[in-house]
Amino acid sequence: MHPPDAGDFGRPIDLDEAEDLLRCICFKNGPPRTVGVEVEWLIHELERPERPVPADRIAAAHDQVRSLQLKSALTFEPGGQLELSSLPAASLMECIDSTAADLDAVRSALRPAGLTLTGLGLDPWHPPRRLLHEPRYDAMEAYLDRTGPAGRAMMCTSASIQVCLDAGEAEPGPLGYGRRWQLAHLLGAVLMAAFANSPAEKGSYTGWRSTRQAVWSALDDVRPVAPPLDQEPRSAWTAHALDAPVMCVRTAEGPWELPDGLTFRQWLRSGNLRRPTREDLDYHLTTLFPPVRPRGHLELRMLDAQSGEDGWLVPLAVTTALFDDAEAAETVYRTVKPLAEYAGSLPAPRNPLWVNAARHGLADPELHASAVTCFAVALEALPRIGASDAVLGAVAAFNERYVLRGRCPADDLRISSLGKELST
Repeated sequence: MHPPDAGDFGRPIDLDEAEDLLRCICFKNGPPRTVGVEVEWLIHELERPERPVPADRIAAAHDQVRSLQLKSALTFEPGGQLELSSLPAASLMECIDSTAADLDAVRSALRPAGLTLTGLGLDPWHPPRRLLHEPRYDAMEAYLDRTGPAGRAMMCTSASIQVCLDAGEAEPGPLGYGRRWQLAHLLGAVLMAAFANSPAEKGSYTGWRSTRQAVWSALDDVRPVAPPLDQEPRSAWTAHALDAPVMCVRTAEGPWELPDGLTFRQWLRSGNLRRPTREDLDYHLTTLFPPVRPRGHLELRMLDAQSGEDGWLVPLAVTTALFDDAEAAETVYRTVKPLAEYAGSLPAPRNPLWVNAARHGLADPELHASAVTCFAVALEALPRIGASDAVLGAVAAFNERYVLRGRCPADDLRISSLGKELST
């Protein structure tokens, strides 16, 4: 069955149609050809990032950036974070060059206002402060408040790098979608540990290398969790999405409805409040936050934002090389496959593999050993996928500074000196 076009979004759908849609739209098959990246940034004072920026200055900065001619899609998160989402690129270098040009333009626009983009997975100083007040964010905050403070921190103080890769071929093999789905949930923990960059919150160290991942994991019992990996990916994701609670039901006027415990499957069967539509299903999928989200392509969501103007390109380059070069993908899959026993039966990111990756980074011996091999394989593969000497050098420098030493960027961050470091 072919997915309906945009003209069908307002038509109610039934359970059978929803299942067909999920199978069609979440894993689109074909040889890996494109790559994309979504880079989120905190906006801070250029000279003293530990000082809170008044809301009116953030709003003015948003307006200034909106006036730019950018190739990337520009959005702003509820706490004022800025996100650039690249167009699907035909190569790693096309993706890097396009995104880098947009980031240069954004930084140039912010600098006269005394503001800068800060690449950290979680704001180490400031408590959550919601600046965008829209019905969807009002509903999201109210829903997530039911389970504790993690929702507000996620919405307002977190920032990540999300690498978007094609789902993969229908046939088995290193570039098949089933293998890539498995690889993402094992290699993903290694990458998250290597690039962990959020050891502090509200001015104090938390004991986690990636506090951002700890925050996201604590949202509720379903939304941040991956479906079972011992099932066929399409079937597993379809069941997971339909059995997840509905965060909110949109209304034309007034606050959005917040049903209590109503799954999307139950909504389809009951028609409570109103009958759900294709548009409701699409929106529901955006409210699920697993570490790997299938959106036709694979959206890898586990990476902390990285410090420095070019820090973001290292996880993008490493991830792309390890997934899209067939030789590298085969070698790395054999490397990380034993980590499945470490993970155990619990889903990511609630299992021991993912929890220890977020807490310990590469201080964990098994994760460190895997990361050393994975980065060596990436460095061999990057020339094969057309990476420039500059990109290769950036990855090699990261490998020398962190991976080979069993360290991650979080190990370097010192709150007392962080403002000075970020402003230089």
